[in-house]
Amino acid sequence: MRNAVIVFGATSFVGRILCRYLLERHGVGGELRWAAAGRSLARLEELRAALGPAAAGLPLLVADAGDETSLRALCAQARVIVSTVGPYALHGEPLVKVCAETGTDYCDLTGEVQWIRRMLQRHEAAARASGARLVHCCGFDSIPSDLGVFFLQQESSRRFGAACTRVAMRVRAMRGGVSGGTVASLLNVVREARADPALRRELADPYSLCPPGGAARPRQPRVSGARFDADWGVWTAPFVMAAINTRIVLRSHALGGGATPGDGSRELLYDEAVMTGRGLRGRLAALTMSAGLGAFMVASALRPTRWVLQRFVLPAPGEGPSPAAQASGFFDLRFAGTTARGDRLRVKVTGDRDPGYGSTAKMLGEAAACLALDLPVAAEGGPAGGFWTPASLLGARLVDRLRANAGLTFDVV
Repeated sequence: MRNAVIVFGATSFVGRILCRYLLERHGVGGELRWAAAGRSLARLEELRAALGPAAAGLPLLVADAGDETSLRALCAQARVIVSTVGPYALHGEPLVKVCAETGTDYCDLTGEVQWIRRMLQRHEAAARASGARLVHCCGFDSIPSDLGVFFLQQESSRRFGAACTRVAMRVRAMRGGVSGGTVASLLNVVREARADPALRRELADPYSLCPPGGAARPRQPRVSGARFDADWGVWTAPFVMAAINTRIVLRSHALGGGATPGDGSRELLYDEAVMTGRGLRGRLAALTMSAGLGAFMVASALRPTRWVLQRFVLPAPGEGPSPAAQASGFFDLRFAGTTARGDRLRVKVTGDRDPGYGSTAKMLGEAAACLALDLPVAAEGGPAGGFWTPASLLGARLVDRLRANAGLTFDVV
């Protein structure tokens, strides 16, 4: 029997969390029939044993990220492949290529802007021809931002009869750790950018993931240092995830019918930042956070200091927050929108787990379930093949799933 979903990279740090979530939420062999895949059968068997007796019937499949033959065999057994094999710029392209060519739907949790752009350039034509729907950024980067804007715009259209032309996201509060896989992906982006001036220019372009033509492209605001936000009455600092989130939100807008209802041709200004508080304390916190982020980026770009960070400071691949730390984590994001007429609306998106891992695994799992169970295939009248965003393809269906199953809330403030 064909699986609805195959988790590829099931023995990775996030892959293990994802498999436990799918087991607890969907069981094995039920409506969402799923399997675990990776390159080592022994490690997959260890994973299945660690998941406990309830996972006894979990199918295990062997495939290598660099072997297209094994990946094609994997795709033949699934409706949807969900990949946790990063850094994606180093290991992710063969699977994307095979999914695009075979008509297999796909989602992942990458935040690597430069790799996403390469995948669009190289494989979107094949995906459109085959009917494969591919959705990057289905974790904390960038589902809360993308669907938060989607939810705000839907509410704005319902209340005011118009979408917002200006949206700002602010991280009100957040607690969570970082894994070695995320660190490896970030450092790889820094290494690539340092060696390639053209890539540095591309990474500075907020519209780098938008399709050519169509949507208006106004100059986008950007929080690059400590700044007082008069709308919220607080000091703010740059948000490290803004580099990917803003590009996904703008791509959703450009695709139309996603983050901004309509044809995507109207103007949208969007930015993200972290709230650090009021008064002198808030200002000092914003200055400290801004300086720390800048120092980290400089240290990551230089080989000697990057080695020190990797050797003594940052977690290694396979390491990450403990289950207790994941359970005690959370996030609270606030969105402020303004229409062209001056109507104002605020909404919030919250999550009940560590944003990068406990909550990301639930978001990724529900994105895969949404692709597998809620969308007809392209050949049967479902959305066309191509590279989508969470908001533009999954939209309200995924909002409903995240509310029901994944501990996320979407509310008007």
